[in-house]
Amino acid sequence: MATTPRPPTAYSPDDGGLDDRVPFLARLEAEDRSALLALGRELTFSPRMVLVHQHEPSSHVLFLVHGWTKVTASAANGYEALLALRGPGDIVGESAALTGRPRSATVSALEAVRATAVEHERFKDFLNRSPAVSFALLGLTADRTRAADRRRLEFASMSVRERFAVLLLDLARTHGRRTADGIELAVPLSKQELAGSVGASREMVQRLLRELRDREAVVTGRRTLLILRPDLLRRIAAAGPAPGVPAPSEPLEG
Repeated sequence: MATTPRPPTAYSPDDGGLDDRVPFLARLEAEDRSALLALGRELTFSPRMVLVHQHEPSSHVLFLVHGWTKVTASAANGYEALLALRGPGDIVGESAALTGRPRSATVSALEAVRATAVEHERFKDFLNRSPAVSFALLGLTADRTRAADRRRLEFASMSVRERFAVLLLDLARTHGRRTADGIELAVPLSKQELAGSVGASREMVQRLLRELRDREAVVTGRRTLLILRPDLLRRIAAAGPAPGVPAPSEPLEG
């Protein structure tokens, strides 16, 4: 996995702007980046530790320096959704810092994480003194919002099966490790988190994974997933249910 901020060289194909996956620190000039990180204190988190809790009062923002995290949110009925994966160079907790509201999501370490915590007031004072950094943060927010809107529009026209195939392909592209057997997802995600990413139930994701296992497209373990046939996932994502595979509303035998 990457351990340093990714350079701002990824561009969106539709408008020539920065891609939403380009992290905040990579959008800054080196001088601004160093000055901003110098305002905070370094924190370390072990795998599965929570960096920030949903609904808790917010006092600081976090800048991820090393390691990957997952961002999740829970509804009142207990339904949990995976909102994003955040890694080196990303900022966490900026919304609560700017609005004064409680945390809107939980951020947990997927591996050993090192981050710099900057208190709200110091962060806001820095933004007031640094127009370029303020515009970089505004640009990041706009890119993320636009990407989320685009994904919602795409997902609205897809079945759950198609959305799940797209999710697995995205994870393979951004967090996949190529092995002799296939592409291993390098992020340990639960079935509930995968379900929340595509607006499905945990039971539906279990059914879809069983279908893919039966077709020898994936191998699954406890929070592990190996993709053997990305070609099949691409066909499902592009053309709906593959021949012989029942639609999600149809019962599965066996």
